[in-house]
Amino acid sequence: MTLSEIVLLLFLNLVLILAVMTALWRVAVRLGDVSFIDVVWPLGMLMLALATWPRAEGDPTRSALLVGLCGIWALRLAWHLLRRWRAHGADGRYVAILQAQERKKGWGFSRTALLMVFLPQGVLAWLTSLPVQLGQVAAQPSVGWIGWIGVGLALIGIVFETVGDAQLTAFRNDPARKGQVLDTGLWRYTRHPNYFGDACVWWGLYLIAAETGPGLWSIAGPLFLTFTLTRWSGIGLTEKAIHKSRPGYADYVKRTSAFIPWPPKRV
Repeated sequence: MTLSEIVLLLFLNLVLILAVMTALWRVAVRLGDVSFIDVVWPLGMLMLALATWPRAEGDPTRSALLVGLCGIWALRLAWHLLRRWRAHGADGRYVAILQAQERKKGWGFSRTALLMVFLPQGVLAWLTSLPVQLGQVAAQPSVGWIGWIGVGLALIGIVFETVGDAQLTAFRNDPARKGQVLDTGLWRYTRHPNYFGDACVWWGLYLIAAETGPGLWSIAGPLFLTFTLTRWSGIGLTEKAIHKSRPGYADYVKRTSAFIPWPPKRV
């Protein structure tokens, strides 16, 4: 594909994701809850990968790997988040964001949901998923050793995230552990194995894409995701709420790595 064709493809994908987000915003207004955006997030990135596939001219094996791995990741995560939303209702993080903006700017729920949740999430999903978009546009070269390392890293990330989420779900469903801190299994080595697995998936997809010229420039996607998980809306917001509800969490923080798995410290 020529540069102009690639730019057009990315632009049309951006229009697509924003159109979908706008339609879902109307659903959120009727429900009075935006929390299902977390379910939409991975599915939106899979949609962009699938929308790119028939329009691109890339190596079929690379496209299949990118779309397939993205699909496994997205469907598993979306199902997990859907069950969590149905079980626990509105996400306190989004409630706080909406209330803060309504107080600060005087916006109503509808306007705040559109401008602070759905449209930004659409743009960020488009940005994060650049590897599965740009990785499909170049016909050459075929998948090499860097790409296969990426496949392995993505699979490790999917397994890591799946196990971490399963352990957290079992912990939350155990009445005997109410108010306690999960510090066993993968959670013994990192406070956020699900976030670490997420990052591994997208760095793996990037390595598959990076063997092509256009795909090399998609590094903005995994860089942004890693920043989000570690410095912006991931660890920070999650741990702020946990510190208030679990007195033992401060000690857990002192001995346990925040992101990258590592043996716990002795404190």
